[in-house]
This record gives sequence, C-alpha cells and structure tokens, in this order.
Amino acid sequence: MPSAAERTRTLVQSTCSAVLLIPGAPTAFPDHLIPEVRTIGPDGEVFLVMPADSPAVRAATHAQDDELAAVLELTDVAPVSVPHRIRGRARLSGWLTCVPGIAEPGRMLLRLELGEVSVDDLWGAEDVEPEEFAGAAPDPLVAHEAELLQHLHSGHGEQVRGLAALLGGREEGPDAFERAVPLALDRFGLRVRFTRRLGGGTAADRSFDARFEFPRPVRDIVGLRAEMHRLFEAAE
Repeated sequence: MPSAAERTRTLVQSTCSAVLLIPGAPTAFPDHLIPEVRTIGPDGEVFLVMPADSPAVRAATHAQDDELAAVLELTDVAPVSVPHRIRGRARLSGWLTCVPGIAEPGRMLLRLELGEVSVDDLWGAEDVEPEEFAGAAPDPLVAHEAELLQHLHSGHGEQVRGLAALLGGREEGPDAFERAVPLALDRFGLRVRFTRRLGGGTAADRSFDARFEFPRPVRDIVGLRAEMHRLFEAAE
C-alpha cells in the first residue's frame, strides 16, 4: 500500500481542492484563499501561486520574520458520484514567506515551510514527518486518475460490477449489487464501492469498499491497461 507520505504528496500534486488559511486573517473572499498553482520544492517546501490581493500575500508581505503560521488544507473528492464522496483530507501546517522577484502580474509566489503534516483518507488517519513528505514521490497515475476512473465507470461499468465475483468469502454474485463504482486508483490497485440490492435503508448504509490489488505496482498507463485486462479476465 502507499505510505502516508506518498498519499499526502499525491494529494498536494493532484487537482484536488485546496485553501490556504492564515490564523486571524480575513476570509471574506473565499476565492482569495485558493492557490492557483501548487508545487513542491527539493526540500519538501510547498510553493503556492496566490492572487496578489489575497490575505495570505498581505500577511506574508508584512511579516517581520519567518514565523507567519499558515495551514494548507486539501480536500479530495471522488471524480465519480458515490455515497460519501469525500475520499480524503490533508493538512499541512508551517511558516509562510514571500518569494521575491518571481511573481507574475497580479500574483505572488509564497513558500510554505512545513512543520506538521497529516492525512485522513481511505487508508486511515496518520501523521507524516516533513522529512518523509520531502522524500516521497506522488503516485505515477495521479495526473490521469480522474479521467481513468470516469472512463472505467462510463465505459466498463458491467466489468467493474463483475469484479464482485472476486470477493472472497461473500456469497453475493454481481447481480446482488445495484451499483459498483470505481472509487480510487493507484499504482498498487483499484478500489471499488459496491452498493447492495436491498430494500430499505440508504445507499450509504448498503455500501462497502473492496480493494483489488495488482500483483505488482504499475509504473504507467501501459502497465495499468495490462493489469486491468488481467483483473477483468479473472472475474469472468
């Protein structure tokens, strides 16, 4: 399974939503809290392109030292419609400074030096050491995951539902499930959220996740295609 540091790094380098919060700074305009671009430096610091009139930029500009506390909060929402659609959250706390001389018109580049990192996602809640975050790599499928999940859902829905045949210890076959939605995909495997065909209750009450591991981690789309083909064949 991916480490907590890798999962956090994947979230930061994904397209999931993020807000930059400064304790005590005004939040009247939520759009001004959203980084336009976020990247990770060689030492694990997070660089954020922000609107020049954002509260974070004003606070960092007027700070007298490197002790301006800030928190980057990320929320990961599944790109397909499922019960309990939020897949995870990450919180990166540290100290914010302006990076001079690199700003574009109307924008400023800020540097967040990390002090505390945590992630709470489909794997569980864990703290991450900043050094571990700096040394981790994002999942190689992160740039394509949303598109791949949407393609699996729209183009291979019956095959995804057929994966129920691989659920060891369960008596239900694929016909026992109303829905089977691909929820998350990484180099180690595919997670599917199944919803049983039962009367009464809500969809959330009838749903559970199943994880289908690949025999070996995939490195790219070509490897993923081969593993998905193998997985679907095994379920036939």
